[in-house]
Amino acid sequence: MSLPIVAIVGRPNVGKSTLVNRLTGEMASIVHDQPGVTRDRTYRPAFWQDREFVVVDTGGLVFGDDSEFLPLIRQQAIVALNEAKVAIFMVDGQIGPTALDLEIAAWLRQQPVPILLAVNKCESPQQGLAQAAEFWQLGLGEPYPISSIHGSGTGELLDQLLDYIPPTDPEITTDEIRVAIAGRPNVGKSSLLNAFLGAERAIVSPISGTTRDAIDTVVERDGQTYRLIDTAGIRRRKSVDYGPEMFGVHRAFQAIHRADVVLFILDALEDITEQDQRLAGHIAEQGRACVLVVNKWDAVEKDTYTINDYRHRVYQRLNFVDWAEAIFVSALTGQRVNKVFDFVNQAVEQHRRRVSTAVVNEVVQDAVNGHSPPATRQGRQGKVYYATQVSTQPPTMAIFVNDTKLFKDNYRRYLEKQFREQLGFKGTPIRLLWRGKKPRHGVPE
Repeated sequence: MSLPIVAIVGRPNVGKSTLVNRLTGEMASIVHDQPGVTRDRTYRPAFWQDREFVVVDTGGLVFGDDSEFLPLIRQQAIVALNEAKVAIFMVDGQIGPTALDLEIAAWLRQQPVPILLAVNKCESPQQGLAQAAEFWQLGLGEPYPISSIHGSGTGELLDQLLDYIPPTDPEITTDEIRVAIAGRPNVGKSSLLNAFLGAERAIVSPISGTTRDAIDTVVERDGQTYRLIDTAGIRRRKSVDYGPEMFGVHRAFQAIHRADVVLFILDALEDITEQDQRLAGHIAEQGRACVLVVNKWDAVEKDTYTINDYRHRVYQRLNFVDWAEAIFVSALTGQRVNKVFDFVNQAVEQHRRRVSTAVVNEVVQDAVNGHSPPATRQGRQGKVYYATQVSTQPPTMAIFVNDTKLFKDNYRRYLEKQFREQLGFKGTPIRLLWRGKKPRHGVPE
């Protein structure tokens, strides 16, 4: 990343994610009373005065306990500190200094990064100074009383932050492609992200539900910038309890909404599920481009017909996205992983493609000549006057006809099929808007 990085660290439940949301101006990180909600490091853009920077939220640090995800969370925090220009160490002013705070402070003093000490939950200006004063004993310099929830004291903290953040240099930005990595739990989304980057960017674990936030990572390949968004595994709603997992699933759907293209990850060792079908329907409904990435292909026993049989079964079950290209990969071995970007580029190109009105009408005319619109028993027949593309992302065609009621679903699907056969649009949904002729003097045409 070209912008300087500010890492936020601390023990669990001191309000790190709340501060991230305050600094970035959005509900970017999941906030919940349960410890351990934030596990990966999440990157969010922020600014103060004339400076732009990236805030990194990290999981709560716990030493002397190697259970569950805690060693991995520590590893992620170390990576964030190594990338950072400055770090903010957050503590809880209402509880006061704890043994874990002292242990983390001793560890931070050994790190090669400047540290600012933020004493959170100091909602009262009068009591805040007294609460903050207790933390001088950490040996990290002046403690700044703040309230992440109300924003008090954050201005003073950010003013100090500017000593370590250089003024933003104007630079030419490239056209960024936003890529959401989505799928059910344990299909290998985070492993695929790490395979793209060649680094342990996201925590990978066989325990389903490891990723909860939608995590943005910016990479550049062959002069093109990509924003990769790893998301939480999406389970059936009745399987998701209220709390962090529910918020994570909600963030996953938000990630799909703001993406240009979705890498829909499937597990080659498992059958297509009802939840896969729901997710495919959501991708199509949102109008996102899509690439079907069949992971764990190295573990499948194959013969001459395996790949074609599997591809046929996938398209049959995921008919909502039967226009998407499929690629068979292994995040574990790296097999064909680099080719995924080629599929992304092709899908995005089609998603942004615009076709001239003359070509659109030529396709429609050929379709009508090949198969006339059906007529009613009363002899009224559908007529297509003309068509034009009205927008992209996804490509959207307006079809002007005499009466939209005369064009049933079968004929509408037929016309969409003709657009795909004649114009391609592989990798993107297309939308047809049917527009009827306005009645004259209140009498329908």
